Amino acid sequence: MIAAQGFRDKTVAVFGLGGSGLVAARALVAGGANVLAWDDGEKGRQAAAAAGIPVADLSSVDWSGIEALVLAPGVPLTHPEPHWSVAKARAAGVEVIGDIELFERTRARVSPGSPLVAITGTNGKSTTTALISHVLTAAGRDAQMGGNIGVPVLELAQPDEGRIHVLECSSYQIDLTPGLAPSVGVLMNISPDHLDRHGTLENYAAVKERLVSASRTCVVGVDDELSRAAADRAEGRGQEVLRISTRGPVRDGCFSRGSTLVVAAGGVETEFVDLSGIASLRGAHNAQNAAATVCVCRTLGVADEAIREGVCTFPGLAHRMQVVGRKERVLFVNDSKATNADAAERALASYERIYWIAGGKAKAGGIAPLRPWFGRIAKAYLIGEAAREFSDTLGSEVEHVVCGTLEAAVARAARDAAEDSHEEPVVLLSPACASFDQFANFEVRGEAFADEVLKITGHAPGQEVA
Repeated sequence: MIAAQGFRDKTVAVFGLGGSGLVAARALVAGGANVLAWDDGEKGRQAAAAAGIPVADLSSVDWSGIEALVLAPGVPLTHPEPHWSVAKARAAGVEVIGDIELFERTRARVSPGSPLVAITGTNGKSTTTALISHVLTAAGRDAQMGGNIGVPVLELAQPDEGRIHVLECSSYQIDLTPGLAPSVGVLMNISPDHLDRHGTLENYAAVKERLVSASRTCVVGVDDELSRAAADRAEGRGQEVLRISTRGPVRDGCFSRGSTLVVAAGGVETEFVDLSGIASLRGAHNAQNAAATVCVCRTLGVADEAIREGVCTFPGLAHRMQVVGRKERVLFVNDSKATNADAAERALASYERIYWIAGGKAKAGGIAPLRPWFGRIAKAYLIGEAAREFSDTLGSEVEHVVCGTLEAAVARAARDAAEDSHEEPVVLLSPACASFDQFANFEVRGEAFADEVLKITGHAPGQEVA
């Protein structure tokens, strides 16, 4: 654990005692702070008390003596309205920050030269974070991966000049990190998401852009207008900008030409690595993820051959176009992480004959943006709250059935796909929806899909019978 620096003998309030919040409270105590912790739920308060963290009802304490409020990222900061703890902090002139801000202040004190790679974007940030970490580790570097993926940042090893922290940052976390200043900042893309939390697309995009605005080197995807504008502004400020694209050449950075990644420096192009045959990096979106990884790792001084080897050995991430089974010709793919249409588009673009399981708690815009890919869908199986809305969108363009539950959808899709004469029909869970109507999170939803597939195939992934 990292002992949070800068608050010794000062009183710090912590609200939200889930995974990262509880770790932040413990890190503050380790750094000598006087912590007052609270959560609206009894479970969080009990967890804090069991860990020896002082618990106090923040709705009734004197805020005049509190130095900072450390807020869990899932707690509303601005929209639809500030949480009551935020309102009390602001009324008392108390700054509101998050656990990554604690990390940044600690890094500035104990090892200001230690490298930090921070990655954000509406889609692709988890895979890119994992791929960068994998390549660095395979190249013999001490890479500490965490943030919005896996391990809370303050549970990682202490900042050190020989250690690289690789952090996935959500918009919620960036909003709570005013001092975020990565060595390398990565902005993958921006499309409408979390508008209930940020109010407008413009606000959401501005929060995402903050990650690269103070980065020494910016790696920015330029295939969408908002990110492209962010790259131009960074360049206008004099920052080093490496652009990545799946749609055409860039002057400095990395882009894909077919299945080949091409590195560009001053307009001089060099073919770098062929991604064809790498199952974990299938699809144009993964070409973007790999292009970002190439730019980051070259910036950090990793040898080109080591980068190529790391990219080619990447195992992929669970719930992100993860092959979870095969029965004869039928492939079963878990893309439960696709919680919006933009993410689902990446999967629909990657397969030719799809038996598509979609639905859940709908996001703004629904699946209308996916219409260009409807021709690849043999049949759709709709689940959850969004089923009727999606049915209206699909209309007569795509054969579909409302199944209600994931269990029913998998069974029907598997039967239909087995009767398809295509060389590789794909049963694809890519919901284009949040999971919260039927599942606690996308991980639970993906695991439920994998369990249903296991009932059909009779063997776990990687144990397919030839």
